[in-house]
Amino acid sequence: MASQSFYLVGDQPSTAQSVPLDGSFKIEDLKRAVGLVHHVAQPAGITFHTPEGTDLITVHDVLSHPGPIGCRINGQPVQDPQGPAGLPLVGSFYEIFPDHLGNHYRLFRKYGHVIKTTNMGKTTYLTDDPEAALVVLAETPYFTKKINEAHPLWGVKDNTALFIGDTETENWRLGHKFLPPAMGPKAVRHYTPLMQDCVRQSFKVFDELDNRGESWNVYQYMLKLASQTVGKFSLGMDWGHFDAVDSPIHPMPTNIVTMLALNKKVTARGEWYKNLPFGDPTRLREVRRLTYEQIQEAVDNVPKSSITSDLPLSEAATKASCVTDYLLHAVDEKGEKLPHGLILANQIVVTGAGYTTTSALLSWCIYCLVTYPDIQANLLQELVDFDINPSNPEFNWTPDLAHSLPYLDKFIKETQRLHNASFQPGRTTKTSVVLPGGYRLPPNSVVIPALYAIHTNPEHWSNPFTFDPSRWDTDEVKNRHRGAYMPFATGPRSCIGFNFALLEVKILVSELVWRYQFVREGLAAVEYDPEFQLIRPLNLYVTAKRRSVWPEKGKGV
Repeated sequence: MASQSFYLVGDQPSTAQSVPLDGSFKIEDLKRAVGLVHHVAQPAGITFHTPEGTDLITVHDVLSHPGPIGCRINGQPVQDPQGPAGLPLVGSFYEIFPDHLGNHYRLFRKYGHVIKTTNMGKTTYLTDDPEAALVVLAETPYFTKKINEAHPLWGVKDNTALFIGDTETENWRLGHKFLPPAMGPKAVRHYTPLMQDCVRQSFKVFDELDNRGESWNVYQYMLKLASQTVGKFSLGMDWGHFDAVDSPIHPMPTNIVTMLALNKKVTARGEWYKNLPFGDPTRLREVRRLTYEQIQEAVDNVPKSSITSDLPLSEAATKASCVTDYLLHAVDEKGEKLPHGLILANQIVVTGAGYTTTSALLSWCIYCLVTYPDIQANLLQELVDFDINPSNPEFNWTPDLAHSLPYLDKFIKETQRLHNASFQPGRTTKTSVVLPGGYRLPPNSVVIPALYAIHTNPEHWSNPFTFDPSRWDTDEVKNRHRGAYMPFATGPRSCIGFNFALLEVKILVSELVWRYQFVREGLAAVEYDPEFQLIRPLNLYVTAKRRSVWPEKGKGV
């Protein structure tokens, strides 16, 4: 068997490594063999060159050259990601905060598609390249979800739970086996009446606010609405958020939100800060303890359902009163249940991730309604044109109906593209690895596909900062790179609750738009919260005016 030596252009030719070659190799085989030796995550992007720069196109060209052979990645030499030099001790902190979305976008334009930042001693890498993001989010020999000290979820890591635990554990395998059926399409159909009931129970509060002529903070009430829905779905609990206008938010969702806020503060300030025996780190530990105790009490007191015996996963998912009820009765093909010790932490994730993301997304949906012209009128017109009349007591939502509304679907997609609640699905390198574009990362590095920057990357989106639902009808968007839009991330660790979340948002937005006309209150610029785990508007106020007139059918959208 022949061999040839290869090095990565950007390194010295003396770093070349020998690769055994079979004479029957095709060029794709050669690329894979070289990629394996040099840890190139996507070897299809490798091209071969002489030290003088001559392209070597065929395997014969490569074998017949005396070597060593230089390799470029997607036409680029290998390079270490660049980033701001930073300041002593704090590093890049003041280059990024308080506007990490805008500043990350700026840094990508300056340094390239993979950037390096160091905050308070913690180094993380970020990418706005769809191709690199797909590589990062795949569970491969090069990448996995391993929550180390530099990971955004380090402060709440729990290896007994799906979202906040490492992939390569038996606990994750079990959780990923049992939890997805509870949020699959059949289960979501089962919970559709719950979504409808929850939003309609909120009307008496919004009607009362309208009668008073009062404006209200959108995020606070969307937090109430989303957590009321998810509390029933996940735990079978009615938190009474819409018993009255001034009903307080239940302590459980309050503590989960506090825990996420404190985690962001603690992890953004470095490992030294996390270990302080006072202040935010101590509060984080205490709130985390209280939250686990509250969830345990809820699991112990889950409402009874019609299930009287253990059932297979798919059947239990459509008969349970809530996710907790499902987990207590669901068995796999071997007749085994999810170990009881794994239910607690997973229910914190289902509950917390369920309403924190949805409340932020609902808030941004209302922001879009009151900010961009004609959006609200178009949504209402579509409901009328599709004979959707939630005021009719006989009307009931189904998933098929909600997902059949084309303008609503484009509106939600465009809201998630430009105002997505989640922004930091971090993954960790297992070895040194070369990403598309030639960016080389060391082992145990945390890489974050920066969703906001990916969704507004001007190389993949025309007029990226223009809110335009109609773009989803264009060939440009229909034929986009498959990694250019990923509001729920992608790969084995993508959001398992996306079916529930999308249907919930579509039903809740439709019901609210049918009943109310939303009007922005005040002219202050809307700010997002830079010290929270998700992107949420802090100071958006609206009035919701009860409708008395609807448009005629047939006007079109």
